[in-house]
Amino acid sequence: MFQPNNMQMLLQLGLGFVLLAAQYAPGIAAPSSQCRRQCGNVEIPYPFGIDPGCSLTQAFDLSCEVQDGIPKPFSGDFEVLDISLAQGTARVLNYILGYCYNTSTGSMEYFGLSWGFSGDPSSPYRLSDTQNRFTVIGCSALALISDYDGTGYQGLGVATCRNLSDLVDGSCSGMGCSQTTIPKRMYYYNTTFSPSVDTSQIWEFNRCSYAVLMEAAAFEFNTTYVSTNKFNDTYNGRVPMILDWAIRDVKSCDAAKQNTTGTYACLSANSKCVDSTNDQGYTCNCTNGYEGNPYLQDGCKDVNECNRNPCPSDGFCRNIVGKYRCSCRLGKKYVTESNTCNPNIGFIIGVTMGLFGLMVIVMITIFWGQMIIQKRKLNKVKQEYFRKHGGMLLFDKMKSEKGLAFNVFSEAELIHATDNFNSGRIIGKGGHGTVYKGIIKNMPVAIKRCAVVDERQKKEFGQEMLILSQINHKNVVKLLGCCLEVEVPILVYEFVLNGTLFELIHGKNQALEISFNTLLRIAHEAAEGLSFLHSYASPPIIHGDVKSSNILLDDNYMAKVSDFGASILAPSDKEQFVTMVQGTCGYLDPEYMQTCQLTDKSDVYSFGVILLEILTGQLPLKLEGSEKQRSLSLIFLSAMKENNLEAVLVNHVKGQESMELLRGIADLAKRCLDMCGNNRPSMKEVADELNRLRKLSLHPWVQLGVETGVENLLGGDTTSGYEIELSGYPMGESENQPINPRSSYYAR
Repeated sequence: MFQPNNMQMLLQLGLGFVLLAAQYAPGIAAPSSQCRRQCGNVEIPYPFGIDPGCSLTQAFDLSCEVQDGIPKPFSGDFEVLDISLAQGTARVLNYILGYCYNTSTGSMEYFGLSWGFSGDPSSPYRLSDTQNRFTVIGCSALALISDYDGTGYQGLGVATCRNLSDLVDGSCSGMGCSQTTIPKRMYYYNTTFSPSVDTSQIWEFNRCSYAVLMEAAAFEFNTTYVSTNKFNDTYNGRVPMILDWAIRDVKSCDAAKQNTTGTYACLSANSKCVDSTNDQGYTCNCTNGYEGNPYLQDGCKDVNECNRNPCPSDGFCRNIVGKYRCSCRLGKKYVTESNTCNPNIGFIIGVTMGLFGLMVIVMITIFWGQMIIQKRKLNKVKQEYFRKHGGMLLFDKMKSEKGLAFNVFSEAELIHATDNFNSGRIIGKGGHGTVYKGIIKNMPVAIKRCAVVDERQKKEFGQEMLILSQINHKNVVKLLGCCLEVEVPILVYEFVLNGTLFELIHGKNQALEISFNTLLRIAHEAAEGLSFLHSYASPPIIHGDVKSSNILLDDNYMAKVSDFGASILAPSDKEQFVTMVQGTCGYLDPEYMQTCQLTDKSDVYSFGVILLEILTGQLPLKLEGSEKQRSLSLIFLSAMKENNLEAVLVNHVKGQESMELLRGIADLAKRCLDMCGNNRPSMKEVADELNRLRKLSLHPWVQLGVETGVENLLGGDTTSGYEIELSGYPMGESENQPINPRSSYYAR
């Protein structure tokens, strides 16, 4: 084992003559062409040399020695792996310093070299501060690195660990391994371990500590480096280290160009001088468009830059000395700024003028041909898709009325919006189609397409589009667009978030979680939507399939009337007419079942059934029992006839509201369910009455004057008004009647 103090003389003798600073003598001749430029597999470019007189100065001399039968270049005792002229670096093998516990002698001993590199300020070499790291390995390692005689820089590397399980492969941040940067301008370093380092207590899993300055990119920590000799064995005692070299007889390029006594090393006419970034001095590089050795006369050769395809793909490249030129084919010109071949307008104008007559004929022929083709395609679309989907009615309407707001979506858009109509996106199925939730332009929408594609079903979709296109009311679902380019027609609606009134009433525990006032408001809003369809839409619209599942609820539980698959347009002369309709059992107008005449009063009847659902919490139609026990309408009318309304009311409704309010709603429902359509109120009257009942429910302590028309609507005697008593007081004939303090009222 070598001791650091014993090795000093050896290193000074072995390395000093190569790594001492070189004083560049003026007027050095160009190297001979007989100089060897290869040692084994390593290229030795000038200013370096391995033969006498083949380097710029003696400081750049290398030796070529045969080891293990292979020629290898050396700088003193340090094997040179490669030299880069462009980067100004040399990669050498540096010796690892080990500090191990000798179990035989019971003492700590060194092996390897502690004097890692030796030089002085005029040496061309500097230890690279950017690519090297002072690397220390061990579980009780404290290593020092210093420059000449320890008078300048001193650094410290510390690596510790309690046990091997704390170590992580690839991690070198202090646990078993540490790496430290070094400063610039270092031309020498010495390494030693602190005397306090002692692995005698942990030698069974960490006998040796290691320290070395090495190339950071060449090292990756392995936990076995601590417990075995694998680190030293893997690299055979030497690791790569990077040296920054430069011509250092002057401080900078400017000083070198003005120095008349020294040798300006950038001899090639196509070279440039680059200031060293690690201490004073400079290196040489070839200018753009050239490559080679800038330290030789004519060493920088022109590069055929066309081999790098610098010109546009539709252009041509011509290499010239030091650069290249791009050109374009006939009719185009090269634009340097964008590196593109753009049309040559002057040339095009000249050609165009000569061929103008022919081009006019060709253009007219193409234009008319395209017009004919497009017209045929349009006619085919009309005949196929519009006819099958009932879109001709919509098409004619759009031609007659400008400005109908529609988004015509492509099939690809709707496939993307619904994940290819994924069954997991289905939010409802009805008699006329399946509804999917989709996302279009970051907006949720409801996308409906037909489930059955017979001719009548297809026509209903076109009809529904036309109807919905005329509606703009807060309580009616808005149609956003459609898709007619597919065999199955598709509609796109606004997305209503909160389910349906049917789910709110009949869903598990849903009715118990919402107040009766909210249900009454929803019914009023639905009535307003239907009233708008009957009274304000132009032409008037009859829904034809009014039911609680067709009343959607948004996130504020606002009602929106939906599903106009069975809708029809009322004639302007108000005459009755016969139509085919797909209604729902339990909601169908019995008068329609007898006469097959669908009127606006048919919607009123169906709405009356919805009021019964709110009051009773029961389904409109049961599948069991006698005929009178199956129909909710018949059950209700029988109870009203027997003056036994409470028997059909759902318990939680009786608990929330006064019987007088419930009787008012029941009376309205009874009028809606009249067998004779002419005796039923209009939807506007129903909406107005529900609005009045809502106000009485919300403000039972207020006396409101009510017109006789409203009382006649309820079938009561004509009086001058309603007298609303304060909540909490007995009402009616029975003081034991259940009272809701929030909304009870008394009508006289």
